[in-house]
Amino acid sequence: MPKDRVFYSLFEDVAATVAQMGRLMKDVVAEPDFDKRAALISKMEDLEHVNDDFTHRIFTELGRNFITPFDREDIHYLASALDDIADYIYSSAKKINFYKVNPNDQGIQKMADLIEQGAEHIKNAVVELRDMKNMRKITDALVKVNSIENQADDIFDLSIDRLFETEADAKEVIKKREIYQVMEIVTDKCEDAANVIESIIIKYA
Repeated sequence: MPKDRVFYSLFEDVAATVAQMGRLMKDVVAEPDFDKRAALISKMEDLEHVNDDFTHRIFTELGRNFITPFDREDIHYLASALDDIADYIYSSAKKINFYKVNPNDQGIQKMADLIEQGAEHIKNAVVELRDMKNMRKITDALVKVNSIENQADDIFDLSIDRLFETEADAKEVIKKREIYQVMEIVTDKCEDAANVIESIIIKYA
């Protein structure tokens, strides 16, 4: 494989793993049993480690290769942004079991849905970077990611509002609030990745 082409494959591997973690997040919040949820979270941890390896390889290739398909800074930013998405998806899943919170909660369910969608749209945009022929597909995916981030902000506000109105247990309020926050950060990180992809296509398309 030509030296500069290796980056496309690595980014596609990372994005596919991130999308898989997004789908797994939906499974985690849909699973009522604590132990079965723990098994799903363990699977997610494995995927997060796989992604760390891919990300490390991207940085290694960056140090090794003089020729890159786009700006070195953009490669670095995109790798970091995708890694952040994976980290925060895993972190939010982990907190659900760590705090022993019942994920059958409207806010958590809706956030998980948006996380799955955001990760999938990022994957779709990353796959198109290889030849940049289908610009419409990339821009559509990026617009959807921005929309998802806005929806997540609204769901976060509504969920916090509902939490303070309906939850009498102060500990439960603190736990759920933190889970909402971390899940909302996932959508912020998807938007960060979308912004890097947008910067790349503006320069190279």
